[in-house]
Amino acid sequence: MEYKGLGLCVFSFVLSALNHVHGDLDYTVLEEMKGGSVIGNIAKDLGLTLDVLSARKARIETEENERRYCDVNLRSGELIVSERIDREEQCGEKPSCVLKFELLLESPLELHRVSLQIQDINDNAPSFPTDRIKLEIRESADKGARYRVDAAHDEDTGQNGVQTYTLKRNDHFLFNIQTSSDGTKFGELVLEKELDREEQKEIKLLLSALDGGSPQRSGTLAIDVTVLDDNDNAPVFSQAVYEASLPENTAIRTPVITVSASDADEGVNGEVTYGLGRVSEKSRKLFSLDRQTGEIFVADDIDFEEGSKYEIIVQAKDGFGISSDAKLIVRITDVNDNSPVIALKSLSNPVPENASPGTEVGIINVQDRDSEKNRKVRCSLQQHVPFKLIPSIKNYYSLVTTEKLDRELVSEYNITITAIDEGSPPLSSVKVVHISVADVNDNPPVFEEQSYSSYVPENNKPGHSLCSIKAHDPDWKQNGTVIYSLLPGEVNGAPVSSYLSVNGDTGMIHSVRSFDYEQFRSFKVYVMARDNGSPPLSSNVTVSVFITDANDNTPQILYPAPEGNSFMTELVPKAAQGGSLVSKVIAVDGDSGQNAWLSYQIIKSTDPGLFKIDLHSGEIRTQRDISDSDNMKQNIVVSVKDNGQPSLSATCSMFLLISDNLAEVPELKDMAYEDSSSKLTSYLIIALVSVSTFFLTFIIIILGLRFCRRRKPRLLFDGAVAIPSSYLPPNYADVDGTGTLRSAYNYDAYLTTGSRTSDFKFVTPYNDNTLPADQTLRKNPTDFEEVFGDLDVSPEVRQFHCTNF
Repeated sequence: MEYKGLGLCVFSFVLSALNHVHGDLDYTVLEEMKGGSVIGNIAKDLGLTLDVLSARKARIETEENERRYCDVNLRSGELIVSERIDREEQCGEKPSCVLKFELLLESPLELHRVSLQIQDINDNAPSFPTDRIKLEIRESADKGARYRVDAAHDEDTGQNGVQTYTLKRNDHFLFNIQTSSDGTKFGELVLEKELDREEQKEIKLLLSALDGGSPQRSGTLAIDVTVLDDNDNAPVFSQAVYEASLPENTAIRTPVITVSASDADEGVNGEVTYGLGRVSEKSRKLFSLDRQTGEIFVADDIDFEEGSKYEIIVQAKDGFGISSDAKLIVRITDVNDNSPVIALKSLSNPVPENASPGTEVGIINVQDRDSEKNRKVRCSLQQHVPFKLIPSIKNYYSLVTTEKLDRELVSEYNITITAIDEGSPPLSSVKVVHISVADVNDNPPVFEEQSYSSYVPENNKPGHSLCSIKAHDPDWKQNGTVIYSLLPGEVNGAPVSSYLSVNGDTGMIHSVRSFDYEQFRSFKVYVMARDNGSPPLSSNVTVSVFITDANDNTPQILYPAPEGNSFMTELVPKAAQGGSLVSKVIAVDGDSGQNAWLSYQIIKSTDPGLFKIDLHSGEIRTQRDISDSDNMKQNIVVSVKDNGQPSLSATCSMFLLISDNLAEVPELKDMAYEDSSSKLTSYLIIALVSVSTFFLTFIIIILGLRFCRRRKPRLLFDGAVAIPSSYLPPNYADVDGTGTLRSAYNYDAYLTTGSRTSDFKFVTPYNDNTLPADQTLRKNPTDFEEVFGDLDVSPEVRQFHCTNF
């Protein structure tokens, strides 16, 4: 988008801005007033309060290079003298002296023209061009003859100017004031009594000029009159008024004009010389006169802007001092020698970035000291900036925004203002205005990620660093300072602050406690990033915390029961072939993943080459066919190890009997009792103490048991057979491929009652690789009561269908 800030800067009132121009404020002040003297009350005259006057930055503006003679006291609202004013310096001999200023108010831009009438005081005495003049008069001069004398000059005006002349009393002359056709005043000595050189060769006269001021001031001129024998002709100029025109900046020694006067007398009486009569100091500095030829030259640099017209009185005098005057008017023409001057009158810097389009940022004033078309100026801005110039009042422009600013995109601008006049050739000037954009809290913090995830190992130490979150705020200083905090919430019923903490400055998240993977595996928290602006802005982000498993749980063997808890015996038929399923070790691990991958290994065996265990399923099988030479009693110790680092393990023992019938192993009972005795030591001690009392009772029980065995083969031994589902710890599940509870096994179970031990027979395994022969385990009667109920019922066979996973 292009921004065109081109405006016509013609130094006249712009019609579109007339509503901003208000009436003149007229004030009168005496010249030579001290600084701080009160001229008038601006606030009262404009009907503004002091607060408004101060807020709108009321001030007096002058053109470039002009002195500021008055100012506005914002505390009192008064217009005061800021610098001594000399009326004669400002206005010269003009009867009225008015200084014009501009009173400028901002927001909105408002301009008042201030006219300051400077009243004259009698601070200057009348003065003659010289303190003494000489006149040579022929004694034959007639009565009433007139001789010109330059009038006195008083820089004051009106009543304070020259009012009267007095000539010191003498016998021969009077003094009269005359006015020429061009308005110039001069004096004349009038001969009232004829002269007689023999009586008096020289006459001394004293002429005084008096002003009308109070107190009255005066100036004097001494006139020396010499009486001559004969000289009756004065020089006569060829023109009463000479005019010349010069362009400004004319080179020094350039001829301006040549004046000419003639005298009818002969000889010395007819020789004419030229000189400057009454002339201002400025004119005397700028021009010089050749006394013999009457040619006038440029003596110094001429500037149209300092003066466009000069009046010079030229005198022509003959050899005996008789003189006459002529006026020379020199007009200076303008040359385009002044470039436009760009002045920054007001600037609101920095500009808030939320400033609405059209907001006035600054006030620009453009001046060109040249005249006419050389004074007309066009102003423009460079393109591609969100600003433009709007012509306002007279030679003022408002610098305004054209769209909303964004400090985060552009924080500062260097605006180039170009002013070109319409002279030939045109002159131009450039001014660069630096504008900064002030930050406004208009951007909330933005996180680098839409969400954050952190993985922390369980059993971490409190204070462990989880992750670092980072949010950026493009605003400036405190508006861009980000502070982090946890939003309130709960994790497992506890405040989130009891689990995590966040560093408010860095965004680093730390743990407050140690985590347990088996308790919970993940949770979410919300973190807020808030800036420090007013009002503050914030944004939230989700942080997901995932607890990774550590190998901190040893495998738990469900079947068979770990060593020391129960005595386990399995029956292996003598006809078992290689690869036959003998039993299975079932274990679980509270960990997950590879930490829960279990592997099985036989670490101790009576006959190492007889049995093997599947590495992953825990199934125990025969490696070869059973032979008669194999030991009937086999003891196997199985190690269950997980896959963690470092790995953890557990062991269990299993007794295997190679026999087709349990009756063939009479010593098995003793083995069972030996194992049982290890568990019931305390009861045996009590039994020994009371053996005499219960001896008869034990004999009767033993006889009854033996009688039952002869009637039916004993099928069960002490040990755990069924594994009810209540044995499995909660939350354990078989995961295929982990080696825990891989296969399903189905059995038909037959139980008998009424004997000291209950029999459990595996009749039909549903797995093709199970043993074809019977397997018999033994369990204490009290244990079977817990599982199957009261065993003291009629000796009928109860059939159960059991499934083990």
